[in-house]
Amino acid sequence: MSICALAPILTYAAIDQQEALEASDRHVKVSRIVTTLFEHSHYRRAKIGNELSSKILDGYLRALDGNRLYFLADDVNGFDKYRFTFDEGVRSGRVEPVFDIFDLYRQRVIERMEFALATLSQEHNFTVDETYYFDREDLPWPDSVSAANEIWRKRVKNDLLGLVMADKTVEEAREVLVKRYNRVIKRTTELNSNEVFETFMNAYADTLDPHSHYFSPRNAKEYDIQMSLEYFGIGASLQMEDEYVTIIEIITGGPASVTGTLEPNDRITGVGQGDSGEIEDVVGWRLDDVVDKIRGPNNTVVRLQILKAGAAPGSAEVIVPFTRGKVTLEAKAAKKEIIEVPRGEQIVKLGVITVPGFYQNFQARINGDKDYTSVTRDVRRLIGELQAENIQGLIMDLRGNGGGQLNEAIDLSGLFIDHGPVVQLREYNGRTRVHKDHDRGVAWDGPLTVLVNRFSASASEIFAAAIQDYGRGVVIGQQTYGKGTVQNVYPLDRQRRAPEQQYGRLNLTMGKYYRVNGGSTQHRGVIPDIELPSLIPLSEVGESTRESALPWDQIETTKYQEVASLYMPDLEYLRSEHLKRQQTDPDLQYLERSIKLSTGVRERKSVSLNLEQRKQEREALDQDRLANENARRAANNMALLESTEELADQDDLDEILEETAEIMADIVTVSSIAAKAKTGNAPQLIEE
Repeated sequence: MSICALAPILTYAAIDQQEALEASDRHVKVSRIVTTLFEHSHYRRAKIGNELSSKILDGYLRALDGNRLYFLADDVNGFDKYRFTFDEGVRSGRVEPVFDIFDLYRQRVIERMEFALATLSQEHNFTVDETYYFDREDLPWPDSVSAANEIWRKRVKNDLLGLVMADKTVEEAREVLVKRYNRVIKRTTELNSNEVFETFMNAYADTLDPHSHYFSPRNAKEYDIQMSLEYFGIGASLQMEDEYVTIIEIITGGPASVTGTLEPNDRITGVGQGDSGEIEDVVGWRLDDVVDKIRGPNNTVVRLQILKAGAAPGSAEVIVPFTRGKVTLEAKAAKKEIIEVPRGEQIVKLGVITVPGFYQNFQARINGDKDYTSVTRDVRRLIGELQAENIQGLIMDLRGNGGGQLNEAIDLSGLFIDHGPVVQLREYNGRTRVHKDHDRGVAWDGPLTVLVNRFSASASEIFAAAIQDYGRGVVIGQQTYGKGTVQNVYPLDRQRRAPEQQYGRLNLTMGKYYRVNGGSTQHRGVIPDIELPSLIPLSEVGESTRESALPWDQIETTKYQEVASLYMPDLEYLRSEHLKRQQTDPDLQYLERSIKLSTGVRERKSVSLNLEQRKQEREALDQDRLANENARRAANNMALLESTEELADQDDLDEILEETAEIMADIVTVSSIAAKAKTGNAPQLIEE
């Protein structure tokens, strides 16, 4: 199949004369202030030198052109003259090279987009066997203009092919891409010196750790809006990566966290208003323009077109509807349910408390409101309600819980341990503080499990680690995120001498969390006692995937007393029972097959530009998904599906929670036998 589009292409008009951007007096002062804070107050206490200078340059190039689509190899080699001068430059405020590099980047973007627009007018043969490498992060920079042209010829061809496969006509696809490429030009040429400086400062911060961040005055205000809970959106943090607006973080309590349909590294390619409004292509848009499209009146619908994390450009996209809403404490609130698990002729009744975040109405608390909302108070109440229903075991579900208030993690731990230390905090100056639960007594002393996944982070890890270290319960699931650092906010305006100038804000990593056993939660996270399979790839999500992440280390153990409990059976027995089910349970086998399918898609770095081959690959993947679902259905004596279209209508399974309940039932059963053993009435466990 050939596609020919020979009509003239319109290009963005204002590209002939681009004024060189320059550093302002404010940039000079901010650079000096931030460098001083990095050297004296960051946890690394990193001195600026040649090694860090080199990393800053590489990080800045990555921030501008991470997929190596614009700069040429000679351009990058030419930047080596700056490689060992950024150290003194940022310290003294001489940041002119930042803008010199950007000016060339802007020129290269315009050149590539003009080439892409011209290429749209040419004939494209989709019967030729060609391959497009969409993931170029580890590939060499193009060594010539002709090499760059060849990369972009294939890029344009892939963009066209993807839209045609999404049921657009050739002319419709061409119109979408003309607008898209012109938007990239417009967005790049409209970047001002403040935005470029912010990009550089965050590349600088990222060389020290992933969580230190500089906010320009404008973005500091935007951040405050998000954190004030007074805006209506989907509850997700976004940033630009290449020409895509990308999901960085799901905000607990927002619409996105409630639906569970988005995950970090998903890319937003289109936005539609209402239940049926046309999806508007937003690839190449400015971030703030996309945010404006997503936000809107409370309780109205916005639909996002999503290119899933790891998928190639041109892959099948999904449309996800959201009802706009405020990120509220109510949406974050802990919830309970009861699961009943058969064990022979008996039914084991289990309580599940889902904790989306470690929330607290801090303002109400400091105002003296005795009934202020907090996760600990809610969980204590839910435990009481579950006890009234005679549960035999409790599952604390912290999957997807990205953290929250430190004191809530401590207080929540105190519902399950009598009293004692919960977490240690070591600051950049070497001082270590031990945070303790001072309340004697517990809300639940029965069998306990904590369910976590890769998105369980920060305060979630503190809680799970405390339960594990005290031997109070069994941690089940997936290795957690590994976010064990602490940030302080530094309003840089306190440093200004000219009231009319605004310097912005710096979030600075100044400490690390350590478990009571001395090990850090940083980088390594919490390793579950019993690991379960997961669709979340450890190689793509988590602190260990970030090059500049602070390492795991260990300090002295603080004094604590492990809990002597009948409810901590032999872990090897629990693991062996889990493995038996994993080999026979249809839902767990379905999950294992789903992981293999997902991994195959994520590991691809290239796609075919042959239309028929792409169709065959998509059809094969759809058929694999259908066969996987029908294998599960057949094993469960359910009606089989006839087409892939029916897959979208299926309710999501929660195989992980189901298996956690099975493990919890094992614990309850063994604990019951152990308790009866004290009276001499215990039956014998028979190993199969």
